[in-house]
Amino acid sequence: MALRKKISIFCFAVIASMALWKPAFAQTPSPFAEWQYSYGLQLQRLFEPTVPKWQVELGLGSQFAPAAEGLKRYTVQGGPAIDIRYKDIAFLSSGEGLGANLFSFRHISVGGAISYDMGRSPHVDGRDLNGLGTIHPTPELKFFATSVLSKSFPLTIRIDIRKQLGASFGYIGDIGAYMPMPGSSQKFAWFFGPTVTFADGRYMNTYFGISHNQAASSRYPYYKAHGGFKSTGVGLSANYFVTSHVMVDVSAAYSRLLGSAGDSPITQTRDEGTVSLAAIYKF
Repeated sequence: MALRKKISIFCFAVIASMALWKPAFAQTPSPFAEWQYSYGLQLQRLFEPTVPKWQVELGLGSQFAPAAEGLKRYTVQGGPAIDIRYKDIAFLSSGEGLGANLFSFRHISVGGAISYDMGRSPHVDGRDLNGLGTIHPTPELKFFATSVLSKSFPLTIRIDIRKQLGASFGYIGDIGAYMPMPGSSQKFAWFFGPTVTFADGRYMNTYFGISHNQAASSRYPYYKAHGGFKSTGVGLSANYFVTSHVMVDVSAAYSRLLGSAGDSPITQTRDEGTVSLAAIYKF
């Protein structure tokens, strides 16, 4: 009972810090888990009696990540960090997209959004993608559900599924979980958890398959990718309040490609990681 009480008090302190979600500045196929774009929001609903009418965070960030999934070459990208939320109803986020909660309670919320996938250019890595063509950026229709077990054991589980409205026209989804970690305070909070990603055959074949035409124009043999598990990994997200309005957000993730994604001729390495850093002003 004493341990449970300490966990509950600790979580309340984390919530009170109001440093509870990450406005990711970019969303591409990467080792970042979906929960890392919105960590802590369900805990806010659980611990705070009311949600503010407006919550606005704006900033700039940079990301060190693979040039494309499965490639050994890494690149640095930068962009805006935006997270705007109206009550517990609607949101606009550079990580989550434009969406709304269909219903939201203390322990669970369900919603939908229009998010996006930045696709893949054959020019991101010298010669390794030559002849494979461009995977064009595409919007995605996303449905998600988030649930936290209890105040005494604040394990949060998030499930989402996304339907591409272009590119592959396939489905991709995640099942992830995270918890607030010991050592957090009103100035500093960090979260850690695993995730697993799955996709259907259309998605996998678009990103990891090699068609007969692509085989003829590239150095890769024909390869048909199948649906199933795409990757698994772990993520860590943390933020630190420099002042009452300015915070620094750091996220890192490791993932390992599985199944057809890991076996693809395109894949140079199954293991990949991503690190991002953002400076954010909270209004």
